[in-house]
Amino acid sequence: MTEPRWLDADEQRAWRRHLRMQSELTARLARQLQADSDLSLADFEVLVNLTDVPEARMRVTELAKSLQWEKSRLSHHFARMEKRGLVVREDCPSDARGAFVVLTPEGRAAIEAAAPGHVETVRRLMFDGLTAEQVATLTAIADVVLDRIERDAAGELGPSPSTAADA
Repeated sequence: MTEPRWLDADEQRAWRRHLRMQSELTARLARQLQADSDLSLADFEVLVNLTDVPEARMRVTELAKSLQWEKSRLSHHFARMEKRGLVVREDCPSDARGAFVVLTPEGRAAIEAAAPGHVETVRRLMFDGLTAEQVATLTAIADVVLDRIERDAAGELGPSPSTAADA
């Protein structure tokens, strides 16, 4: 068995700062949405996905994949949103087992009311403190990491050095 590839001090500091930033930013955005619009951050994510597609409807499986949620989590969350009138379920006419999640007029009104405060909070907490160069660097870093995640999911990166030695 090979030794773990521990993070060096700079990598560990960057990783821990990233985790703290992500956690604190998510918590602040969630509190702002709840206080200003009575939407949870998860509600907002679902509504954003639906407003980004034609006809404001997505297959349940597509929405779950887009959100990176398990189908059961989406099902439970969808039920709560449906009770509040934000979304409805429609059967798929071409697939008896399939269904669509559809944005309602109430759901559209909710996201349209929530978006200005949400984007202002994102801007105030994140982008107002960054230069254009830093935004470009952040985008480039995110692109590299997301590409590696996709390649890893597809098996293109191969096993990590520590698991390869165990095989």
